[in-house]
Amino acid sequence: AIQAGVLGGEVEDVLLLDVTPLSLGIETLGEVFTKIIERNTTIPTSKSQVFSTATDGQTSVEIHVLQGERAMARDNKSLGKFLLTGIPPAPRGVPQIEVTFEIDVNGILKVAASDRGTGKEQSIVITNTGGLSPAEVERMRREAEDYADQDRRRMELVQLKNQADGLLYNYESTIKDHGELISANLQAQGLKEQADQQKQHLDTIMTDPSIEVEEVKEAIETLQKTVLEIGGIIYASASLGSDPEFIASDETVQESNSNDSTQIEPDAVGEFVVDFENETLEVDVDYEAVDYGNSSLKDR
Repeated sequence: AIQAGVLGGEVEDVLLLDVTPLSLGIETLGEVFTKIIERNTTIPTSKSQVFSTATDGQTSVEIHVLQGERAMARDNKSLGKFLLTGIPPAPRGVPQIEVTFEIDVNGILKVAASDRGTGKEQSIVITNTGGLSPAEVERMRREAEDYADQDRRRMELVQLKNQADGLLYNYESTIKDHGELISANLQAQGLKEQADQQKQHLDTIMTDPSIEVEEVKEAIETLQKTVLEIGGIIYASASLGSDPEFIASDETVQESNSNDSTQIEPDAVGEFVVDFENETLEVDVDYEAVDYGNSSLKDR
């Protein structure tokens, strides 16, 4: 009614703005929908986020563009996919992949992914061929509200599994880097045996689709405590010149663990793959005109 009044000259001083009817984003590690442009954002607009790789030596990422409000990628509308390739092999979390969403005044969406290290880029253009009907938009919004509690639990479980994966990765790196020192220390050897059993248990429950959140939390906390104790022994041994005959006492370990420390968690970065020699793909998909740390992108 307002728009009709404006067009008819009956209403003054009203500014009409096109906005995004639903959020836009990409799929990241754990099949999570990571939003880049939130719904009701005024267009034209442009927003970017930086993501990284999820595995060591990953040389490509897949960018899966989605539209919707649900927490998991599979519950939203897929708009298109493309690959970014040619990423130099590096430890996971090191490459920086910038993903940019840009919507112009006509509602045309361009999604680009570029590797900051090499400058390689790939993009996709999604044109408006009709878009979602108001009824479809309302249905998707209503589903997001109806399944909010279920989605929160699923997201919490995914985040815990990603945390567990990071803990296992750090533990294996510690064993690889300090294996000789641990082998020369009786206390560290005992803790390593405990950690190996705890790691096996965590590996097992992470593959159980019916696992409860609290069980995953408990397994993570148990392994993390043991890994920190091993780290305390390694640090104490290194402080004493890495004497292979040194066996840390309980008192030494407790003193080391009592020092204040700050844990820095790796950035969550969306995990994906792309690069077709900087060419731009154009696809026609339903999209209505309406900005991978802390995320990781998946290997293709």
